[in-house]
Amino acid sequence: MTAVAENAALASLTRLVRAPATWITAADVAAILLALSLPWSTTLVAVFAVLMLIAMVPFMDIEALLRSLKRPIAAVPITLFVLAAVGTLWSEASWGERLYAVGPTVKLLMLPFLFHHFERSERGQSIFMAFLISCALLAVMSWIVTYYPQLTMKQAGHASRGIFVGDYIDQSQEFTLCAVALAYPVVKLLREGRIRLALLLCAIASLFVLTMAFVIVSRTALVTMPIMFAVFGLMHLRRRTNLAILCATIALAGLAWAVSPQLERTVKTFDSDYRLYSEQGTSTSIGERLEYWKKSLRFFADAPVIGHGTGSTRSLFEQVAAGPADHASARIISNPHNQTLNVAVQWGIVGVVLLYAMWILHLLAFRGETLAHWIGLLVVVQNIFTSLFNSHLFDFHEGWMYVLGVGVAGGMVLRAHAAGSVEQDCGS
Repeated sequence: MTAVAENAALASLTRLVRAPATWITAADVAAILLALSLPWSTTLVAVFAVLMLIAMVPFMDIEALLRSLKRPIAAVPITLFVLAAVGTLWSEASWGERLYAVGPTVKLLMLPFLFHHFERSERGQSIFMAFLISCALLAVMSWIVTYYPQLTMKQAGHASRGIFVGDYIDQSQEFTLCAVALAYPVVKLLREGRIRLALLLCAIASLFVLTMAFVIVSRTALVTMPIMFAVFGLMHLRRRTNLAILCATIALAGLAWAVSPQLERTVKTFDSDYRLYSEQGTSTSIGERLEYWKKSLRFFADAPVIGHGTGSTRSLFEQVAAGPADHASARIISNPHNQTLNVAVQWGIVGVVLLYAMWILHLLAFRGETLAHWIGLLVVVQNIFTSLFNSHLFDFHEGWMYVLGVGVAGGMVLRAHAAGSVEQDCGS
């Protein structure tokens, strides 16, 4: 009996391993774990991304994947990576710097796999839920660390107020995305009369907003959040509702300004940083960006077509660094804190065209009324506008937010389109 039972168990395990559904589930679980870990760890994100790819391989439909590579939404990101790799050939930077600069574009290669997988998987929405839950837990932890700073995982001297892991820029982008993304399901639930669930999601969204208002927020988030809410209002709300929300937002913003010293200090740094830079040349956040942008435009003008090559930015800034060490003009960086200029310096107008082609194609892919359309659109809009002040497509957290959000939402949209096509064929 024991031998028979062992053979039956072995046969059952063999069938399980050979079943495509098993590997699809394994890839889904890896994607969920990736979404859960993104707000907390860079190492775990890399580990789960590799595990997800490994789980996809055994029963991957190679022919379907190759066909999907012909879609512009997948082909253009791959082309941008290829340009970064080929751009190492005309760069004058060291090979270490060239290869390091290729690294941020590698994650774009995940997009075709995510499109392909979530066109077949039914668990795309679980990825978004996992990210939302993880960010909500991080927001709670942010409040705890505010009152008990000794609990932070950051090293002494490198910890910001209310930051448990990562930094305040990454945290603000995550919280902003979640807060605005929840607007769609809240409105839909209210229209359906599901008040309790709508109030729960409102409470979660309020947690993110209050954390940014009273704990810590990046200036980039302050600029981009109103734009993201405006996009939602224009797409999903009536004119009168938008006007009422605008008035309420102005009133709440004034109240937050009055009762939140942290928010007031953050906003006031816009003016103080600019004056210190313009009058004294002091190295402030805004002053540094303006200096980086002016120099990057000159570098772009020197090689406008194909740029100076992959990884060339730092050496170019080394050549023009001048002035006292505490002045913005003396800073040497490899990232001009603007996605367009980051691409333009290295790969010229060719790279810029590919960058904007990718953004536009992804925006157009999410024209629709479902949650997947809304999240995909929001991820692209956020990345475009935050990339005015940072190179967020190439940064780790924000770049993975883009890849995971666009990849999963894109796969869900493709799945819905395929289902719609089948229904039309059956109807005809």
